[in-house]
Amino acid sequence: MQNYGRFYAIFNRLPYHGDREELKRDLVLQATGGRTDSLREVSRQEYDDLCTSMERMLPGGRGREAAREELRRQRSIALHQMQKMGVDTTDWNRINALCQDMRIAGKPFGRLSGEELGEMTVRLRAIARKGGFRNLDEPVEKARIIDINHS
Repeated sequence: MQNYGRFYAIFNRLPYHGDREELKRDLVLQATGGRTDSLREVSRQEYDDLCTSMERMLPGGRGREAAREELRRQRSIALHQMQKMGVDTTDWNRINALCQDMRIAGKPFGRLSGEELGEMTVRLRAIARKGGFRNLDEPVEKARIIDINHS
């Protein structure tokens, strides 16, 4: 695993007034059954379980609701980025076709997790910086000239 955004988003909202590093080590130890205290060494399943249990510890017990709100927010950001790039976001077939491309996400939009949506949004922004989606009918040389002029 490389992106620990979900963990730190929840961790930073936990009410705790002691040593934050010690809390993190304790949470990871508990989630891995004492196998490790390093977040880098947790498996995907252990990571998901850890984040879910931390969400339950949030004030108000809004773990699931907070996760759902975060997923909704990530979806909104991804759809907004697609819209800025000229994708018709009212056509779910187009959205799913774009998301299913292995270079974008590799699965339908509705099956993407919050973390995957974040990664996809980063890819979409990189594509936008490089000139957006190239018209496939356009010759490659012309596309290169356009990209050079936009740089």
